Amino acid sequence: MFAGSGWAEEKTIYSPELVKNAESGDAKAQFDLGACYSKGDGVTQDYKEAVKWYTKSAEQGNAEAQFCLGICYEGNGVTPDWSKAVKWFTKSAEQGNADAQVGLAGCYEYGNGVAKDQKEKVKWLTKSAEQGNAFAQICLAGCYERGNGVAKDYKEAVKWYKKAAEQGDAYGQSRLGWCYKAGTGVEKDEKEAVKWCTKAAEQGDEDAKRELERLKSK
Repeated sequence: MFAGSGWAEEKTIYSPELVKNAESGDAKAQFDLGACYSKGDGVTQDYKEAVKWYTKSAEQGNAEAQFCLGICYEGNGVTPDWSKAVKWFTKSAEQGNADAQVGLAGCYEYGNGVAKDQKEKVKWLTKSAEQGNAFAQICLAGCYERGNGVAKDYKEAVKWYKKAAEQGDAYGQSRLGWCYKAGTGVEKDEKEAVKWCTKAAEQGDEDAKRELERLKSK
């Protein structure tokens, strides 16, 4: 559920200059070199080297490298070590990295490397959602819908589903359409229900497709 998203997506070009800058202690270059090794961009994929360079960058305070180290220690390319994953997610999350905040929320959700704590999960999801992270927004909406780590509040659930839906998140659109159909947290509005289910269905959401069929068969 909480794997984070978007980490090290930017294409980095491996070059002797990049290696030189990384070896000289440039934190951004170290992060970029770690990303090259992690993805095999311009160099043979080598997760141990990726962790090595991410660590050098992370220890200098690079939030992206800290987040990526957290991802690595979840078991992506290296032996899982949840205590280290939590350590690096926390350092990155505290710097405001929205993806790391999602990753840390997941650790609290499942008790990976830390005691289960639904309130802490909600705390970090909220921080991420407020930065516009659509995945965090739908997870937070689900917490309010189910009363997981927070008091049930259908209006808050709708608020966060809508924010995710407006960013184009298919699941958010589907859930928002259902809320309008059922009148959960918002006044019933079949036109709005059709609108949002259609958007989700167009992205291939099967639940939205079925809901749309039911709405149109009335």
